[in-house]
Amino acid sequence: MKLHEYQAKEFFSRFDIPVPQGSVARTPEEAKDIARGLKQGRLVVKAQIHAGGRGKGGGVKLVDSPDEVFEAARGLLGQNLITPQTGPEGRLVQQVLIEEAPAYEGEYYAGLTLDRNLARPVMMVSPAGGMEIEEVAEKTSELIFKEAVDPGLGFLAFQGRNLAEGLTWGGSLLRSGAALFSNLYRLFISLDASLAEINPLVITAEGQLLALDAKISIDDNALFRHPDMEELADPNEMDPLELEASRHDLNYIRLDGNIGVMVNGAGLAMATMDLIKQAGAEPANFLDVGGGADAEETAQGFRIILSDERVKAILINIFGGILRCDVLAKGVIEAAKTVQVKVPIIIRLEGTNKDEGQRLLNESDLDFTVAHDLKDAAKKVANLVR
Repeated sequence: MKLHEYQAKEFFSRFDIPVPQGSVARTPEEAKDIARGLKQGRLVVKAQIHAGGRGKGGGVKLVDSPDEVFEAARGLLGQNLITPQTGPEGRLVQQVLIEEAPAYEGEYYAGLTLDRNLARPVMMVSPAGGMEIEEVAEKTSELIFKEAVDPGLGFLAFQGRNLAEGLTWGGSLLRSGAALFSNLYRLFISLDASLAEINPLVITAEGQLLALDAKISIDDNALFRHPDMEELADPNEMDPLELEASRHDLNYIRLDGNIGVMVNGAGLAMATMDLIKQAGAEPANFLDVGGGADAEETAQGFRIILSDERVKAILINIFGGILRCDVLAKGVIEAAKTVQVKVPIIIRLEGTNKDEGQRLLNESDLDFTVAHDLKDAAKKVANLVR
């Protein structure tokens, strides 16, 4: 689950990571009132959406007075903001963050994520902040300094000093930098985050470190340990079909192709998408009904896939185990009878009650194509959308 910048900064403050003074507004009038309460001087108005590249898309406005804050907020709120990460449809701006914009020197990067090869959290810092860190890593990897953290030992003091020295910080700046990195690690672990990032991290005219931007993503698998986080989720930032799927305890992921995919299991989803691509086509989405879905949940998943207008054909690939093939078949037949199906459907069943599932499909008088195996299914569905 992604947090908005203003939400992430509230957590930063709790973990003693300095952030600019400010607050979030949902109307221009509220934005102006917030600006009046801040130190007068340069101010910034930032669109709050779950996408990066807001500055490039015009979602970050530097202004000099509360009146200009009002105008900037009025220009952003209610508008669709298009950034390099939103796609051409953009994201609707429903709230803006109003903050002081102090003078500073240098833009640095600091972030923590999981390195799955090392099976450990890794802290990364760079003097090339303000840029996309992936681009820095690709073109100037020598500008990135890393410290892998043993979860059993935690983030050690020497690791913070190593990172600060990599940024050529000395004296009090080295000490405050090492403390900030340690606090960022505490936040990362305490929130079960999958990403905690500051970009840019700057040094103010007074020589203080300040997190100008903040990004936190929480591991969805750990949300049950943070019931207080539920209220931070913003359904307006979710794809409508993903939101609908979550209401039925289904996992739906939107992609860019034109083949709808229904599977039972994340690994099977990856294998299915690989074979579709090998066959020369692209998935429009995949919906994982999980291992214990019943006929009703299967029917709901089928309806969700069909409601995506980009879908030109559907591949259903089920490995029957806890979810029996005959149960899946009943759900698909039920949904197909109640929803107007305008696209061809390829079904591959394997495992528990496979023969019964295929019998139900073949005797349903509905237009299904039953594939022999996964490769055959991928080839058939790819041929249909060419």
